[in-house]
Amino acid sequence: MNLQAALDAFRAEFINKFPAEKAAIMQRATDALAKEFIERETLKVGDIAGDFTLTNAIGKPINLAEQLAKGPVILTFYRGGWCPYCNLELRAYQQLLPQIQASGASLIAVSPQIPDASLSTVEKNNLEFDVLSDVGSKVAQAYGIAFSLPDELRKLYAELGHALPDINGTDDWVLPVPATFVINQQRKVILAHIDVDYRNRLEPEAAIAILQQQISLLA
Repeated sequence: MNLQAALDAFRAEFINKFPAEKAAIMQRATDALAKEFIERETLKVGDIAGDFTLTNAIGKPINLAEQLAKGPVILTFYRGGWCPYCNLELRAYQQLLPQIQASGASLIAVSPQIPDASLSTVEKNNLEFDVLSDVGSKVAQAYGIAFSLPDELRKLYAELGHALPDINGTDDWVLPVPATFVINQQRKVILAHIDVDYRNRLEPEAAIAILQQQISLLA
């Protein structure tokens, strides 16, 4: 089963259990976000990815430029370990990590969670790649993918036990739109996938295909 099939299967199961009026709140927020992002300036193919240094789950600073000096980077932004769709995505990347490494690339996942929450995500999903904490969503904002949740969605998330200020260690309700970028060693973005519907994600195989294509061009 590919990633999107797994996401769709979870979604179908979720819809059967979740109250329709609460699902409607989530859908309204997604629809409004889609309209906002029509005019949004986001990081796109051909752009130079901004450098950053963020802390991984065990407190080690990870710098993008230093990672790129070793090889291309798959950079994926996820909402948090509380998001089941995100966990499915992270596990899918973990399964294909040997292929990513065989391509000479590294994988970095970023969320606004505090490091302790990132560590829990790593342990829960048995992840062997760097999971970084973008506390305050500064990198997500620089890449054009950060957004603030509307009031009715904040209330719902709090009811569900997902109060973002508690999880992310900030006073805001900001999340990144799930996004994946493949960045070459010249810091140029060679793949950009941004989808305001958090239930959709890029297939990891698509990112790997771009890496392999890059290798072929350089050969």
